[in-house]
Amino acid sequence: MKLAHRILRIKPSPTMAIAARAKVLKAEGADITSLGIGEPDFPSPKIAAEAGIDAIRSGETKYTPAAGTDLLKEAIIQKLKCDNNLEYNKQEVIASCGAKHTLYNIAQVLFEEGDEVIVPSPYWVSYPDQILLSGATPVIVPTREEDRFLMTPDQLKDAITPKTKGVLFNSPSNPTGSVYTEKDYIAFSDLLLSKSLWIITDEIYEKFLYGDAVHASIASLSSEIKKKTIVVNGVSKSFSMTGWRIGYAAGPEAVIKAMTTVQSQSTSNPSSISQKAAAAALLGGASFIEEMVKEFGNRRELMLKKLNQIKGFHCTPSSGSFYLFPNVKGIKGKTFRDKTIMCSADLSSFLLEEGGVTTVPGEAFGTEGYLRLSFAASRETIISGLGKIENAISRLS
Repeated sequence: MKLAHRILRIKPSPTMAIAARAKVLKAEGADITSLGIGEPDFPSPKIAAEAGIDAIRSGETKYTPAAGTDLLKEAIIQKLKCDNNLEYNKQEVIASCGAKHTLYNIAQVLFEEGDEVIVPSPYWVSYPDQILLSGATPVIVPTREEDRFLMTPDQLKDAITPKTKGVLFNSPSNPTGSVYTEKDYIAFSDLLLSKSLWIITDEIYEKFLYGDAVHASIASLSSEIKKKTIVVNGVSKSFSMTGWRIGYAAGPEAVIKAMTTVQSQSTSNPSSISQKAAAAALLGGASFIEEMVKEFGNRRELMLKKLNQIKGFHCTPSSGSFYLFPNVKGIKGKTFRDKTIMCSADLSSFLLEEGGVTTVPGEAFGTEGYLRLSFAASRETIISGLGKIENAISRLS
């Protein structure tokens, strides 16, 4: 007996693999500090928790429509109108089991064998594999640190072929924290409008902005762009509701209808309890976001300062998300005992096994020579973890 061919094209999530290894080491008695997983350490907002409890107590524990309740859809529609200047109706919105599930559904309904989908790197680890599972081919466009890790219009133009079916934007970015401005998107617009392709914009980190950074949604540029765009978001990051598993998409009715069909035959509806909680968060959780993002901004400054004090590390400030993506090419070639650090994967493994701190290597995001570190952790955790990193690096020769 053999497995289906499609599963042989993909690999397990690298971030989950690192977390699993750290868990094993911790069970063996190691003192492990986690700077790897992107999960806010704030508790979910009280307004969401109380709405979830109320849903349980009032018996709202049954199936809902596959694409989500009217209450949640209305909250999503209001959010998109107020925050993004985007107007949709309920037939143009779907709620799913997290933004990852939303993106998977999109790939399933839009892409197939023979298609190409453009993905700038560094990219979130699941983008290429979800495209591969659809039968399509991810076309990776490497970006440069000096370009703020943003794809340029010339790069996009060069990547488009007659097989191109879609292009994926992620802003603010995981792992770099880079942010596309409205001006950046305008520079792409004529090219995108001239081609028969879909635009997928993952905006899950839109609330995490620092300095003078401003979020822009490419779908808001014009009605023509909007017709080609599927907007993806969720409550996992902005409301620290990762375990509630609610993501959503808004886009052309035909696409949303197809996604609903796929969802009806796979997961059915997301949790009814989580939907009630997510609606409450979207409608009344703005102050929670402000408090969390303010604290994350302070942690960002702390991590940035300490990273740049570590020999061999160089880190530019991120404009968004809750990650920093330091350049660690200065560590290449250094040794510890009989092992040589030849790439960022080697360095990440060394820092976990010998330093007791989790990071994610740049290879997981399609870009060697960097590490991803999350500052969605307490200041004490950040200080402890970076102290461990500095100590481990000092032992290299």
